[in-house]
Amino acid sequence: MSDTPSSVVRRFVEEYQTGADERAFAELMHPDVVDHSRPPGIAEGAEGVRQQFDGFRAAFPDFRATILDQIAEGDRVVTRKVFHGTHLGELQGIPATGREVEIHVIDIVRVADGRIVEHWNVVDRLGLMQQLGAVPGAEPAAAG
Repeated sequence: MSDTPSSVVRRFVEEYQTGADERAFAELMHPDVVDHSRPPGIAEGAEGVRQQFDGFRAAFPDFRATILDQIAEGDRVVTRKVFHGTHLGELQGIPATGREVEIHVIDIVRVADGRIVEHWNVVDRLGLMQQLGAVPGAEPAAAG
């Protein structure tokens, strides 16, 4: 299988985001990746990406990602996906609730020489906070 941009992103989602495979992370993520959507307080580059997923895995030990749609053009790949997990550890100061959550995400990544070099995303943080009971509002309906 050739390392097309979409196959690089799919492998990253399946092998690292879901599988926590550090070898896949090192192979697929450029050390100096530019994360345009990096939250405050998160390191730059690949270390910041790892920091974010370490935090997710601490809060959601059964964390997994499912690709819903993927569109590629040139060196860019757009992925609509959902993160699933059971909230069993602290997340952003919110103690474990035991609730199962879905976090809807749309990513755009740029791939060069078989590695992710640039990233943008939109995350439904409000929906996540509602599911955890941290903000008022009905739990959002799952998008299909």
